[in-house]
Amino acid sequence: AWLPGRNALVFSDIPAGRLLLWSEAGGVELLREAPQPNGNLLSASGALLTCRHGARDLVREEPDGTLTVLADRYDGRRFNSPNDLVEGDDGVLWFTDPPWGLPGQTEGRELPFNGVYRLDPADGTVDLLLDGLCMPNGVALSPDGATLYVADTGGHPSHPVEALREGPAKVRAFRVTDAGLDPEPLWETESLCDGMCVTPEGWIWTTAREGLVLLGPDGAILGSIPLPEAPTNVCLGPEPGVLFVTARSRLLRVLLP
Repeated sequence: AWLPGRNALVFSDIPAGRLLLWSEAGGVELLREAPQPNGNLLSASGALLTCRHGARDLVREEPDGTLTVLADRYDGRRFNSPNDLVEGDDGVLWFTDPPWGLPGQTEGRELPFNGVYRLDPADGTVDLLLDGLCMPNGVALSPDGATLYVADTGGHPSHPVEALREGPAKVRAFRVTDAGLDPEPLWETESLCDGMCVTPEGWIWTTAREGLVLLGPDGAILGSIPLPEAPTNVCLGPEPGVLFVTARSRLLRVLLP
């Protein structure tokens, strides 16, 4: 996530358990140690929000640097390992909860599904919106807030639910309703995606094994940009036409024509 107030990018180093900052002036420096942090978000209020695999929660960094846990349970049971989050114009948070952060994807598991949730920070209410995806991962909203995009990285041989091991990787679009989400997708595109971001014009940048893949608002694949390593997440930079990408061992800046 780009932090205008610090003129820096914050990004997660999950295996090393740390949040890092990058800036033109200072290069890479440690922001803080963290239990396997994953998705980061700068909220409309200016607070940094982080999904933490290791702690199985969502936290907010306060102005003095202390952390406030926004949510760590659904229906009294601990989350699997919150992965990514996005904020609506009303301050409501949408987040995904696959089991990637659990040892063997099963140890300590308390929820029998991999959910997509909505969190109201005003009262801490957590609503389960989707519970039938293989591995919900990246999440983003359309510029008008009417559509939620969810990346499902699909099944794999070690998936804890045998029936989902053959599930294809897809990006799906869901209509946002007063009750949460219409469970019937508006569209779905077979494409591997980890993290994603949406431009003000509504274009969707997704991360696949081969590099960045651009989707239109209707889910059509418009093109791709190959990268030297498989990317894991992407966010918009401080100016139009600038993307920041995490790619395994690298942090990349992509300048669009």
